[in-house]
Parts: sequence; structure tokens; C-alpha cells
Amino acid sequence: MPPRASLRTTAKSLPEHARGNNRSLVLQTLYSDGAMSRADLARATGLTRVTISDLVAELLGEALVVEQGTRDEARPGKPATLVDIDRTGFRILGIDLSAHDAFRGALLDLDGGVHDRVIAALDGATGEAAVAKVVAVARELIARATVPILGVGIGSPGVVDLAGIVLTAPNLGWHDLPLQDVLVAELGLPVLVANDANVAALAEHSFGDALSDTMVVKIGNGVGAGLLVGGTLLSGARFSAGEIGHVVVGTDGGEPCACGKHGCLETWLAIPRLEARIAAAPAERDDILARAGERLGIALAPVVGALDLAEVVLSGPAHLLDGPLARAALDTLRSRTMAEFHGDLSLRGSALGEDIVMRGAAAMVLSGRLGVS
Repeated sequence: MPPRASLRTTAKSLPEHARGNNRSLVLQTLYSDGAMSRADLARATGLTRVTISDLVAELLGEALVVEQGTRDEARPGKPATLVDIDRTGFRILGIDLSAHDAFRGALLDLDGGVHDRVIAALDGATGEAAVAKVVAVARELIARATVPILGVGIGSPGVVDLAGIVLTAPNLGWHDLPLQDVLVAELGLPVLVANDANVAALAEHSFGDALSDTMVVKIGNGVGAGLLVGGTLLSGARFSAGEIGHVVVGTDGGEPCACGKHGCLETWLAIPRLEARIAAAPAERDDILARAGERLGIALAPVVGALDLAEVVLSGPAHLLDGPLARAALDTLRSRTMAEFHGDLSLRGSALGEDIVMRGAAAMVLSGRLGVS
């Protein structure tokens, strides 16, 4: 997916690139609006009936679209035959590599529903051993699939370029790892790999309630953010937009970070560190979480101000992120931005729970393979 690509096709295209975009427009219309007749499709897309007939025939031949019988109509003439995307004829394989203790995979339908799961304990694996675990999770899910797999989506921590190369993921010991190509060779299926926070933002866009100008902060083994501006996912010049976990927060030092610095946001907010602090001082739980939330707010305020974001969505363990941490983050954000512009900023937890990255992986495959979201 190019760094400034629109996630949804919304209008007919120019002649020089018409067929591919118009094909995506038909699929997007069916995906969003459900079954309709060819005449309805022509009206909804602005394409001619001849073009719609040709495209639908092509999609029927590829088994991406199915006919669903006729619509009951109290009007003269032959009843219209309805067509829709074959929502049950394919599965998408989504894998989440962001947790600190396990890799999680699932088989999902085209609407993002989970049908089967695999969880593989990480057991401290890094480097090639961690890659082997990804392959094992994927192969187990492939073996369980009863219908064709449309594609494989992977949400990885770290900085990931548009070719699916993990440029750096310190916690997994990955540097310049061509994970996407490795998995294509191992699995023999189309594979897309992206940063886990960006994938989470795709999930909020496709299956959640995200506004068009939103930051999704993914908090797990590390901390990262996915950014939607005007409904477009931002990657950045070096594919590291949203890499806020290794930004030093404050000038008072702090704990050492895996990146070599001290006091990075990750040292305040990563789930293993929060759990360790709370375990060492359970009576101070609320204060520990509030201090972490304050540091999050400090890190986010310049981004919210610079991009004029409407909301921030937190993704991670609700028992840690809800309550004192979220309240402190929002209070800090509001105290450090302009009240007349950001006083009504929303900060909420994601309703997609622990499946957010796997569902975002499904959204990535839908966008990459069919041009829909």
C-alpha cells in the first residue's frame, strides 16, 4: 500500500487507469452496501450498465462475486438478480506479532469475523527462531482452512517498509529482515507485512468507529502509533511515522531502553514494565498508571497539535489502560494543547480488543488484494 494511498475507492477513474479502479469501485460498493442488482450497481457507481455487466461477469468468473437470487419486486418485467461479494468463500490469515509473550494468529472472514485461532508462546525467541514461529503459526492455520485463503496479513512491531522488510524490531532481534518475501516463499500465498500500530489503525478504520483524523496508540511489548489523516494512513519518509515509543519523554532521565537511550516512552508505558512496577508496589498501582499516562500525554500533545487530530484511540490491555492511565493522558493532552481547538479531543479505548491487529491484517489484505476496506 503506497504511503498516501486512499483506503477506499469512491469515484470512477480516468481512462488511462480505469479498469482496475472501476473494478475496485464495484467491489467496494458491494462490500459496503451489500447485495444489489447490476442496475443498482450502475446507479451507485456512476458506471455504465455495459461496464458493470462486464466487470460483474469477470468477478463471477474469479469467484469473488456470487449471484444471490432475485429480489421480490412488485413491478412488471423480469425480477433483478442480486450479486454480492462471496463473503463465505474465502478466509484471510491474520497474524499479530506485537505481544511480548506470544504470537497470535487467526482465520478471518471477509467481514473481519474470527473463525479459528492459534496462539504460540514466544518463549523469548528472537531472530531466526522468531521467524520460524511465525511460519509455524501460519502453516497450522492454513492446514485448518476449509476454503481458499485470499491472503496473509502480518502486523509486526518495529519499522516496516512498503516491501514488508522489517528495518528494525529490537525486541525480536530483527534488522533488515525481508519478512514478507520469506513468508511468500515459505507459504506460497500472497503476504502483506506492515507495522502493527498501522495495522491496528486499519482495523479501527474498517471495523471500528475511527474518525478520519485519528491516532491509534498500540501498547504492548513496545509502544507505537498508527496515524490516519483525512482517512489516509501515514507512513512517513522513512516508514517510521508513529514510532513514538523511542521518543525520550521529559528531561529527568529514566530507565534504560532497548534502543540504547534512557527515558523513552516505551520505558514508561510498555506492558511488561508496567506489570513489573505494579507487582513490586501494588499499593501504588493507580499512581504508577497515572505517571505513565502523563508521559503518554506529553508525547502525544505535539502530534495532536501539529496534525489537528480529532481523537486518540488506545489499544492494549484494558485493565491497565482504562482508568488512571487514560484520565492522566487526556488531562495532560488538554493542558498542553489549545483549548479552543482541542478541548473536545476524544481519548478512548479500542472496542476491538485483543483482536485488533489480526482484524487490521484482514483489512490490509482486503485493501491490497481487492481494493476494499
